[in-house]
Amino acid sequence: MHPVSDLAGYLTGRWLLQRRITDAAGTPRGTFTGTATFTAETDTLMYHEQGTLQWDTYRGPAHRRLRYRIIGPGQAQVSFDYGDFFHDLDLRTGWWRTRHPCRDDLYRGEFHVFGPDHWQQLWTVAGPTKNHTLTTSFQRAGPDDER
Repeated sequence: MHPVSDLAGYLTGRWLLQRRITDAAGTPRGTFTGTATFTAETDTLMYHEQGTLQWDTYRGPAHRRLRYRIIGPGQAQVSFDYGDFFHDLDLRTGWWRTRHPCRDDLYRGEFHVFGPDHWQQLWTVAGPTKNHTLTTSFQRAGPDDER
């Protein structure tokens, strides 16, 4: 794992992302391909992802916004764009495990930092309304990567 002490310095910028969505049995259900951008604003990183979602028979644009409030070296509190708390994050060791209750469903998250330009999120969701895994790989975008 790759330790991160300066979370804003590490995340700020543009990332290419690929997400695989599988059901509880590991059967592929969908993908999301696009970009994620972290923009610094005072003590907060604004996260915006946009791209194309393929879910079963649906294919179309999708996006998401989050706020990463920096609270210490390598640490943040992540909130949804409307302000509600989502999860904590501490990448000082390059690895983190967290959770988020969403009504009757539970999201269990793992973050892995593989190097200066590559990290991954793994969310396993279980409950009465959702039962799937989302694996998202982030690769830092270079100057020649299309927007």
